[in-house]
Amino acid sequence: MKDFIGIADYSPADLQAMLDLAVKLKKEYQSGGNKPVLQGKTLAMVFQKPSLRTRVSFDMAMRHLGGDALYLSPAEIGLGKRESIADVARVISGYVEGIMARVFDHAHVVELAQWASVPVINGLSDYNHPCQGMADALTILEEFGTLKGINVTYVGDGNNVAVSLMHVCAKLGANFTIANPAGYAIVPAAVDHAKKFAAESGSTLTFTDDSHAAVKNADVIYTDTWTSMGQEEESKKREAVFPPYQVNAKLVGEANKRAIVLHCLPAHRGQEITDEVADGPHSRLFPQAHNRLHAQKAILAKLLG
Repeated sequence: MKDFIGIADYSPADLQAMLDLAVKLKKEYQSGGNKPVLQGKTLAMVFQKPSLRTRVSFDMAMRHLGGDALYLSPAEIGLGKRESIADVARVISGYVEGIMARVFDHAHVVELAQWASVPVINGLSDYNHPCQGMADALTILEEFGTLKGINVTYVGDGNNVAVSLMHVCAKLGANFTIANPAGYAIVPAAVDHAKKFAAESGSTLTFTDDSHAAVKNADVIYTDTWTSMGQEEESKKREAVFPPYQVNAKLVGEANKRAIVLHCLPAHRGQEITDEVADGPHSRLFPQAHNRLHAQKAILAKLLG
């Protein structure tokens, strides 16, 4: 495991081992602190787009494990613009022990990994968000003790977050359902991968445009912003299409009584999710956000340790 670019790249056993390590590291941290397994090691954090959770969670994960993190803003690195990606990868590799990149174009993080001689972690691309997917899986695991047979429903845009959630569910045996309006489905290539993973794990995949049918028997309801970064010019169009996919008290009431609600944040309250749900008893939004720290510690420990 040199890099962490997508959940699709790893076996169920690899993913489960990382989740088990995340659980162990979280307990260790809560019991007084983590062992400095990454002492003397530095992670370069390359950002093309801003983030609260990605920046703080990776920075603190390195500190908790005894290492250090270096933030590199878009002004300092213009991947493929100011300097070629191949040159950036080879230069940074001589300074640090790992690279985390949060990019727009998925091809950029793939090329970065191709040329870097140190591990590269995908902190988000327009195609997927594997670190978020691992935090989601950790949150579901903590709640239900397993992913096998758990019914996970995603309501909203079939975006990068949906891709990684679908893949981790299909890999680890959770049943995945997505409800989205026509024209906003998950990209077909990602679905094709998921179908193969689901056939191997025994999970089911369901695709619908009916949010109410989708949440029937759901143990997990997941949503995300209707308009992702880089799509701002589509905001008005999307705001006219997505209201039937809002996660509100009525929709949550149609799921299983034990259902939890997840959102990768930031939330646009009053659009894809209501305050009543985000702050209500079914919400696990903030434990989920905190699990970014612990899931990413496991990834870092595996790759850099």
